[in-house]
Amino acid sequence: MKKPLPTLAVTGGTGFVGSTLVRHAVMRGHKVRALTRRPQGTHPKIRWIDGALDRPDALAELMAGADAVIHVAGAVNAPDRAAFAAANVEGTLNMVEAAKVAGVRRFIHVSSLAAREPELSHYGWSKARSEQVVGASGLDWTVVRPPAVYGPGDREMLDLFRMARRGVLLLPPPGRISVIEVSDLSRLLLTLVGAADTLATTLEPDDGRDGGWSHVEFAEAIGQAVGRRRVRTLSLPRPLLRLGARTDRLVRGRRAKLTLDRVDYFSHPDWVCSAAARPHPDLWRAHIETIAGLRATAVAYRAAGWL
Repeated sequence: MKKPLPTLAVTGGTGFVGSTLVRHAVMRGHKVRALTRRPQGTHPKIRWIDGALDRPDALAELMAGADAVIHVAGAVNAPDRAAFAAANVEGTLNMVEAAKVAGVRRFIHVSSLAAREPELSHYGWSKARSEQVVGASGLDWTVVRPPAVYGPGDREMLDLFRMARRGVLLLPPPGRISVIEVSDLSRLLLTLVGAADTLATTLEPDDGRDGGWSHVEFAEAIGQAVGRRRVRTLSLPRPLLRLGARTDRLVRGRRAKLTLDRVDYFSHPDWVCSAAARPHPDLWRAHIETIAGLRATAVAYRAAGWL
């Protein structure tokens, strides 16, 4: 008789990365237990649990019957360091403690490449602290540090696509980045569940492009994705970006995408994944070529009426 696949306890299952992960997990045959703050549709393989990272009762229910944890939830935008700490540090600690109480050993933690430079931003600091919590847990952990994640359903890069469609893209100071398509990231997270040789390791997955993308190269790729033969790019100095962040806060309030904390992060010149920290190609490699992935993302944006 075929052994059933592990039951997964997932946080962030209603967000961009997490919803893709949940969908892929059930397609593979996993049963999923996932936290939610609002009612969700029913599915025979998904148990939605009303709760949040600061509710011990919900976390205990989340862990019941689970074989592995994939902790995706966290704040990418918050008003101050205390708010980042509550979501990313304390939330991770609560998950670790709940897993230990329930006897769930396998713990896959989705961090961020920002954790590599914790002094640059409150976000990066909070992600670095969350990694320390996981590393000291005594669990069978693996940390994944994704670079910029894009794909259908993502709202973080939507403004870049909208600017590219108009023919002008405003960029941070010159630098280089790595990227990964959300389905490739989801596939890695699921692969790690049974990958015993990745215990106590920190991985930096990307699209496989050595040296990453310059900001201008990636902007031009987005331009191709939205059907623009040529996109004008303007690299803005950090002081002007900070002014833009203050303006965005005045216009969009707490929904502002550009914050002072993000300006400090975006202005760093090197957000390229380390080749030495890539998952071993025998375990996982990116399948989605970035130009094709960006085009598919643009198509999905249009279908959703976002672009």
